[in-house]
Amino acid sequence: MSGTPARTDAETATDVVCLGESMVTFLPSRPGRLADVPSFGRGIGGAESNVACALAAAGHRAAWVSRVGADGFGDHLVDAISAYGVDTSAVRRDPGRPTGIYFRTATDRGTDVHEVAYYRAGSAASAMSPANVPYEALLTGRVLHLSGITAALSADCLALLHELTAPRPGRPLVSFDVNHRPGLWRDADASPGVLLDLARRADLVFVGEDEAEEAWGVKGAAAIREALPEPAVLVVKRGAEGATVYCAGPDPAGTVTDVPALRVDVVAPVGAGDAFAAGFLSATLRGLPVRDRARHGHLMAAAVLTVPGDLTDPPARDRADRLVALDDTAWGRLRLGPGWTGDDTEVRTT
Repeated sequence: MSGTPARTDAETATDVVCLGESMVTFLPSRPGRLADVPSFGRGIGGAESNVACALAAAGHRAAWVSRVGADGFGDHLVDAISAYGVDTSAVRRDPGRPTGIYFRTATDRGTDVHEVAYYRAGSAASAMSPANVPYEALLTGRVLHLSGITAALSADCLALLHELTAPRPGRPLVSFDVNHRPGLWRDADASPGVLLDLARRADLVFVGEDEAEEAWGVKGAAAIREALPEPAVLVVKRGAEGATVYCAGPDPAGTVTDVPALRVDVVAPVGAGDAFAAGFLSATLRGLPVRDRARHGHLMAAAVLTVPGDLTDPPARDRADRLVALDDTAWGRLRLGPGWTGDDTEVRTT
């Protein structure tokens, strides 16, 4: 199956290594402007660590590689991510730079009233570079998962991503989530070209239809594939419509698989993209067909969409497999709400 990472000889080898910044997240006690929220609860947030946590919770051997400050927030991040079963042994401490933090409102990040206040400039993770990351930890997994957020943090971080996505013998399958965040880039005009170049060097790419239009001015899944013909697998996320997966094949156009999304009673929309990537990667590691990979992505996303935070335990694997195996009609009738991942919870249909 195209895009399936090679198996290693060692039974204990890492399945997925995720590289990127994680921050301590302060979540509002109630909806409203940041200026009006009286208190915040502490959590963790980071695209790549979210993927690692979700994969570990799903039973895979996942590792997170990053830098954090030699401070209490760094302690909290490492402890919290480790608690999901993620290997954090390659996380390095920086005595001269702090761990990043951010505050956000409770509303949808896609609306005008959503606010995010980042305090990550000069963070420990922004100092990651080809000179200070443990390559032996990064390149021994079956999959190396990266995102465009890291490229935006600093010139050194961008140099590191260029190094990791360079073709080389024995390179693990490189998974890249475009994650276009215009507000993070010092040079907003440079970001589209940088992200397009990195995506073209990856084996598996995740990109939202909306962010591709914003970054590259291309509209629609077919146009995105024309702009990104190189990756063996390209996953175009189309929001509530579902996902379109392009796979390289004997046909010059490759294969195209459309997989409808599920109907979900959304509690909070944050973290769904990371969860989808984790579900798709989980099924990829298992060598499942393309349709099933995307369906597992939708189920992982639905698990996160129906809780307040960025992370939650996914459904048990056998239960997810049963839902993925439904015929198209039954899949289309599913409706998932809060608590649906519980083993004794009945899944609704409409």
